[in-house]
Amino acid sequence: MKTTSTLIRTSMLAAPLAMAAGMASAGGMAEPVIAPAPAPAPVMAPPPVRMGSDWTGFYAGGQVGYGQLDSDALDDDTNGLTYGVHAGYLYDLGTIVLGAELDVDGTQIEDDAADIALDSVARAKLRVGYDAGVWMPYLTAGVARATTSGALDETDDGSFGGIGLDYQLSNNIRVGGEVLQHQFEDFGGASDIDATTASARVSFSF
Repeated sequence: MKTTSTLIRTSMLAAPLAMAAGMASAGGMAEPVIAPAPAPAPVMAPPPVRMGSDWTGFYAGGQVGYGQLDSDALDDDTNGLTYGVHAGYLYDLGTIVLGAELDVDGTQIEDDAADIALDSVARAKLRVGYDAGVWMPYLTAGVARATTSGALDETDDGSFGGIGLDYQLSNNIRVGGEVLQHQFEDFGGASDIDATTASARVSFSF
């Protein structure tokens, strides 16, 4: 009987202890911590592509502009429209661009009083430019051949020099402008003639 009583008391003490231990165990279980996903690495934009860094190659195109003649044999307002075509080749050395070009202009320049018209001007050019990316400023010079009609029906040679600027609008299209000063000494055995032209140009490279 005494043994039975002892077992009952032991069981009564063990039950609360077991319950307390279970509660302590349950309370000590922490919820799992979910680590945040690592942020994606930033995507680096590709470096910009520099267009027009190489001017090497053949090109051809057209030009339209304005010209004026100065001579003792002509009126002061002998001027008019010019229009023509050109073709050439450029070689880009890295900073310096060298090239050669042929062009020809027809004109509407005439002096009604003297009955003299400038029909055409053809040029053989050398060009030296600076590679500034999509821009290329340049100097040009060479020989020119002018043809006139009317009272002075002649073809004679002279020289010219000038400046220009080209811009690469796309990989194959260039636009620009050019100003040239021409000198024809003793043209046709008559008198000296100076001619100034300014033109806008469009070229296609290939």
